[in-house]
Amino acid sequence: MGVTPESVQALLASESYGDRLTGLNQLREVEPQRALGLIQPILSDENVRVRYAAVSQLATLGEENRSETMATLLRLLEEDKELDIKAAAADALGALHCAEAYPQLEATYQASNDWVLQLSIIAALGELGNPAGFGLLETALGSETELVRTAAITALGELGDERAIALIVPLATDGDWQLRSRVAQALGNFNSNETAKLALQTLANDESEQVAQIAKAGLS
Repeated sequence: MGVTPESVQALLASESYGDRLTGLNQLREVEPQRALGLIQPILSDENVRVRYAAVSQLATLGEENRSETMATLLRLLEEDKELDIKAAAADALGALHCAEAYPQLEATYQASNDWVLQLSIIAALGELGNPAGFGLLETALGSETELVRTAAITALGELGDERAIALIVPLATDGDWQLRSRVAQALGNFNSNETAKLALQTLANDESEQVAQIAKAGLS
């Protein structure tokens, strides 16, 4: 028997969280507009795994009603007690390019000491495309958490603000090749800028083959 909206709804209403997770997986086979309606009750599910899976699906389903989905994600970002759910909400806001969500994302970042949540917010800022995020990304470059710093480099490249070049270029000589690879990737977004181009030319001769390849691709 094939997957139908009715069969998925029955799974989502089950007392078994395993059934509800199965229902969420099968929800991908349901027409998006119908699926968005079916997922709404699960966003407040008592089981964290189920709730997380539901929030994560909003990154794609939310396109069916972007304004309502953004309001839901912002509520979860503010009110949910689980940091993983807040992080998933930030990820989805980025995927949906909700530039209007920036003020609350910034406030959440500043109020949190959790690096996983901060990482999700910083990664989302590049996707948002909101120029207001530049200052927070500059702050994140000074984070004590390496993953937050590298996410900030990538996001600065995605944001496309040329003020980022002066922040990123000095990191081209960092001892960590993975960070240098992020620098090369970010600078590729500014390859028409002479300063960025010179840094990419240097990185194209990096001792790490992966860094060198990314830099060469950025130059082309």
